[in-house]
Amino acid sequence: MDDTQVGSSLPDEQHHEGGFRPVAELIQARKERGLHNTVGGPHYGELIDQVRALMDRARLVNPSDELAKESIATLEQLNSRLDEAVTDEWSSPSWSRTDLPARGNITLPPYTVISGDSDGVTAKVTFRTFHLGGNNAAHGGHIALAFDDIIGMTAALSTKSVTRTASLTLDYRSITPLNRELTVRAWTERVEGRKVYLRATLHDDERLCAEAKGLFIVLNPGQP
Repeated sequence: MDDTQVGSSLPDEQHHEGGFRPVAELIQARKERGLHNTVGGPHYGELIDQVRALMDRARLVNPSDELAKESIATLEQLNSRLDEAVTDEWSSPSWSRTDLPARGNITLPPYTVISGDSDGVTAKVTFRTFHLGGNNAAHGGHIALAFDDIIGMTAALSTKSVTRTASLTLDYRSITPLNRELTVRAWTERVEGRKVYLRATLHDDERLCAEAKGLFIVLNPGQP
C-alpha cells in the first residue's frame, strides 16, 4: 500500500517541506492508520538484506562466462519482475522504515540509531564488502555518505526543520575496517540563523577512524 492509498489527506509532491517529503507528517499519518513500519510488507527487510548480499558478492566476483550469462539472465528476469512494483519517492518504503538499518535505504551503509534527540545522535554502522576501498578498508566516499546522512538527521532533530548539506569536511584518522560494528556520534555545535554547524566522529571501539564537520542550511518554506 502506498501513500496515495493511505488517504488523500497525506502530503504529496505538491505539498511538502522544501525539496523533501514531509517526513514527520507522513510517519504520523501512517501511525494513525496503523501502517507505521509496514509499508513494503513484512518481508521488505529481508529483501533489502538479500540485495546487500548481492552487492557484496558483485564487488569481488570473478565469474566464468557461463556464470556471467546465467546471472545476467536471472537479473534481467528479476528486474523485469521488480518493474511491476516500482513507485515514486513519495510512496517508497526506503526512507521511513525505522525498524530497519538506515531506514531501509539500500543506497546507505547500514546503520542503526542507538539514541537520537536534540542533543545529538549515536548510531552503529557496519561497512560491508560492497563498501571496500582497498586493503580491507572502507572507501572514503562511503564513509562520507554515512556521515552525511547521520549528521543530516542530527541537524533535523536539533532544529526540527528540513535542512540540506551546504558543506561537509572529513578527516580520515585511521583505517576504517569492513564487516565490523563501528560507532558514529554526531552533535550540533551551534545554530546561527538558518546555518547549523555540526560535528561527528567514527570510532572502532576507542580508535578514531574519521571525523567530520558539516554546515547544514535550514530550508525556507517551498525551497528545493
